Parts: sequence; C-alpha cells; structure tokens
Amino acid sequence: QVQLVESGGGLVQAGDSLRLSCAVSGAIFSNIAIAWFRQAPGQERDFVATISKSGGTSHYADSVKGRFTISKDNAEKTVYLQMNSLKPEDTAVYYCAAGRFSTDVVTYDHWGQGTQVTVAS
Repeated sequence: QVQLVESGGGLVQAGDSLRLSCAVSGAIFSNIAIAWFRQAPGQERDFVATISKSGGTSHYADSVKGRFTISKDNAEKTVYLQMNSLKPEDTAVYYCAAGRFSTDVVTYDHWGQGTQVTVAS
C-alpha cells in the first residue's frame, strides 16, 4: 500500500522560505511521479508542481514559477518542495500525491494527509 507523509509546514512571514517534505513508502519510488497540490479554505485543490519518475522533468503552476522548486531524492524516497519568497496567497493546506506525470488532480491515485502553510502579511 502506497503511503505519503508530508511535513515541514508552519506559520511564516511574507518573504520567508519553507521546505516541505513528502516521504513515500510502499511503492517503487523510481516508477512514480510525485506532485504537490494545495487547497485554501473554500477553494478547489490546485496544482502547484510535479516531478517525473526519473526526476529529470518538472512542471510548475504559473503562480509559483521562479519561487518554488520541486526535487526528488530517490535514495531517501522523499520529494521536497522548496518555497521561497512566500506570499499570503500561498496560504493553504499542501498535499503531495503519487501517480502519472500530469498537472491534473485526477491522475494521482495516492495522497498524503496534508500539511498547513500559513503566510502572514
């Protein structure tokens, strides 16, 4: 059974940085793509970033491009989301998900429980 566990969320000030981690177990890590999505209260779950199974290709939402970086450590079976220059509008619950390399939420079969990121102005 595939399990994903996020960590690293918290309360920060605008302009600060955070690094989220997504630890994956129960899957062949090198055979799956991993993505980050986020969901603010009353909003839909939105795509943030994704990285291919090899780690060689990544894709970002326009709203985070240039500020966020996704990376994959195959040895640690962990995916990271480095978030710099955080803005209040980045406030949301962040989820990692495993599935097919895509920006579409429906292509991801396995989800973590989420980690809260709050950016104060």
